[in-house]
Amino acid sequence: MNNLSEIYIKIQSRLFPMVEEEIGELTEKQQEFLRIIELVKPSRFIDGILSWCGLGRRLKSREKMLRAYFLKSVYDLPTSKVLIENLKGNSSWRQLCGWEYPSQVPSEATFSRAFGEFAKLNLLDKMHGAVIEENYDEKIVGHASMDSTAINGREKACRKNTPKKAQKKKKRGRKSKAELATMKEQELAEVKTRRLELQPNRCLEENLFDLPRGCDWGGKKNSKGKSEHWCGYKLHLSLADGGVPLAAILTSASPHDSQVAIPLMQMTSERATILYDLADSAYDAPEIKDFSKKLGRVPIIDPNKRRGEEIELSPAQKIRYRERSTVERGNSDLKDNYGARHIRVKGHEKVFCHLMFGVIAITVKQLFNMLN
Repeated sequence: MNNLSEIYIKIQSRLFPMVEEEIGELTEKQQEFLRIIELVKPSRFIDGILSWCGLGRRLKSREKMLRAYFLKSVYDLPTSKVLIENLKGNSSWRQLCGWEYPSQVPSEATFSRAFGEFAKLNLLDKMHGAVIEENYDEKIVGHASMDSTAINGREKACRKNTPKKAQKKKKRGRKSKAELATMKEQELAEVKTRRLELQPNRCLEENLFDLPRGCDWGGKKNSKGKSEHWCGYKLHLSLADGGVPLAAILTSASPHDSQVAIPLMQMTSERATILYDLADSAYDAPEIKDFSKKLGRVPIIDPNKRRGEEIELSPAQKIRYRERSTVERGNSDLKDNYGARHIRVKGHEKVFCHLMFGVIAITVKQLFNMLN
């Protein structure tokens, strides 16, 4: 278990003055970067294929490139090319990452290969899980708020997510709008029911494997009630009190939010002890509520009007439900300040890796903010 207050005092009283003697006065962003490195300690995750085994050509330091990618996320830089240019031209940035001279900064191709390795190993999610487990051991999370946000991709929609169905004999003539709407609702209900019925009886790995991951088209109502459509992915987050991300799952853009609720709860249960699950009306399903209760939590989910008789939340539940705005602020912070709008990579693994640099940065920032 990490003692955050001791780490904070150590960073403020020892680390910052020591670094300032070498590179001069630190900016707020540089201090934020150093807190991330000090709490995460990327060096402990560098092993196996990421480290040099003593044979062949020596690898460029993966730890230093991990530091550089965290710097890229903190400064919300759009591309690796811009990052490399800044590292070569800014001596303080370069020294923070561990390079002394501009000639030591790896090429763009080397950065790309290293990023591919991080993505393939799912390294950033492992880092995030370790940080949460270390800092929430023997602690209780009051409220875990779930929601998703659209992630625009830079690739074509994947056909694997829309397999061809067996052709049935169709009735002649055009279908009315009512018939088309009914068919669409039935198809959506079948998919929702099938996954939500199976998920409670499966482990986390099986549920994650079942979720679609390819880039495709999705739609969602925004906070103003307007429908938005995009081609790309959907990032599902569960945030604790104080805006600390507990878990993150990236899926295709098409799955309904309710499809990822149970995997998110399974993931958070392995990392922290939670009392209340908060979610909007998209998560109003009996399977989700039952699974939350099975984990020993209290689900507070905004009732969905389409489920027939509307049941209002009690006054006490309404007060607790206000905490759900935490996850919306987290989504906005990720997009506005930590690179979620600058997706330049393709494929589920790489997009998720890119986003997780920002998720970890927000995690560390919010953990230290709770000390103030």
